[in-house]
Amino acid sequence: MRLSSRTRMRILISLTPMIDVVFIMLIFYMVAGRPTLPDPFGIDPPLSASESLQDPQELTVLVDAEGHLALDGTVIPEDSLTSSVAERLSDSESVQVRLKADAQVQAIEVIAVMELLREAGVEQLKLLTVQGSN
Repeated sequence: MRLSSRTRMRILISLTPMIDVVFIMLIFYMVAGRPTLPDPFGIDPPLSASESLQDPQELTVLVDAEGHLALDGTVIPEDSLTSSVAERLSDSESVQVRLKADAQVQAIEVIAVMELLREAGVEQLKLLTVQGSN
């Protein structure tokens, strides 16, 4: 007489769906955590009473408290600012140029950067400030 032997069934739990969810969450937090590039150095712009929105067709020139310059997040020497801006302006017709200077920068230094931008062919310039409390 043969007794039937019970065979144990192995229950397999697939980890693939859980790994998929973890990767989707990782990608979400990587994208949502850094929507814009940070400035290459700290800028504390002066206060302003007006507010405007950023246009994606804009160049941003940064000036820090020590007088260092950056063009769209890339630190550049002062003597190459004119050629870099002129090159970017020639690539597109509707580019707006924005100047974001630290509040501690002397006005004469900001004016010197504005003159360099004028030499590069910039006709209109937006000065970026922080909205002040009234």
